[in-house]
Amino acid sequence: MQTLIFTQHTFMEHKVIKIAVFALAGLLATTLAVRQTDFQWQEASPLPAEVQEIYTDIRGNRIYTLGGLFESARSVSDSFLEYDAAEDTWTELTPLPDARHHVAVSIVGEQLYGIGGFVGGFPGWEAQSTVFVYNFNTEKWAESTPLPQPRGEHTAVVIDEKIYVVGGRFKGTPESADFNDHFDTASLLVFDPTTGEWSSAPNAPTARNSHAAAVIDGKMYVVGGRQFTAQENGEYANVNVASLEVYDPAAERWETLAPLPKVAGGITATAVDGKLYVFGGEQWVPEQAVIAEAWVYDPALDQWTALPDMPTPRHGMAAGAIGNQIYVIGGATETGAGAVNTNEALLIP
Repeated sequence: MQTLIFTQHTFMEHKVIKIAVFALAGLLATTLAVRQTDFQWQEASPLPAEVQEIYTDIRGNRIYTLGGLFESARSVSDSFLEYDAAEDTWTELTPLPDARHHVAVSIVGEQLYGIGGFVGGFPGWEAQSTVFVYNFNTEKWAESTPLPQPRGEHTAVVIDEKIYVVGGRFKGTPESADFNDHFDTASLLVFDPTTGEWSSAPNAPTARNSHAAAVIDGKMYVVGGRQFTAQENGEYANVNVASLEVYDPAAERWETLAPLPKVAGGITATAVDGKLYVFGGEQWVPEQAVIAEAWVYDPALDQWTALPDMPTPRHGMAAGAIGNQIYVIGGATETGAGAVNTNEALLIP
């Protein structure tokens, strides 16, 4: 009898616990839903010009962006722009020494690095190895050690004052000067501004271009993008990927995490308070589309949550976070074209 009473008691306890767990899950889901409604989009001061295929980095409360493609994707910008979030104003700084698009931007100390990118309007793109360096004290450009290999549509982040460049597209031959003559890479390069030297690190699991990257807790998170791959008819096309991969420089190791809920290339991303925020993008197959969705990833849960859509669906834009606001800047509203000067800020509660 004692054994029976104990078993019944345990069963009732388990039932109570189970009910409590479901109730807690429901409460958390409700709370999360309420929190999502607290995210608000608002307009910010537009770019001085309509431009797409740009990247950014942050210094203080200012966002910096370089070059880009104008409306037709056939004309290239040499602009160097500074956005002051406190004043909601743009300032045009000393132009790039050479017009570029898809040029990565990284700031280390008092130096801003414009890394690689393409010259030429579509379809005459040609990847470059040049690394331009802007000194905030002298307000002048110079050149640093070039990339070991020309590349564009890559990303760059800064960890412990070193620049990590991953993915992108490289020339099929040294003479390649056409969009179709470039191919994807998974290589990871590391630049040390102190020594001026490039070194190789372990390749990423996925070769890709037009992806996004951000740093959380000293690790590089790389997400989305696309691969320029052969189709059944023998022609090449941009096919989006959803994979999320994180690189730990201390361990020199890659890890694959929960994929982006929607496959997207031409996206942008940034990190705020230990979470990864991803915006927009485009797709070319099976049909052309520009993406409005926005997502936030929590590394602690390995989980994605949908955010309110961007008011203006875009690809090829840049994102930068100042305080609790993420600015999504420029981009294009049509696949491959439709450049805009839109600047929309997402307020994070």
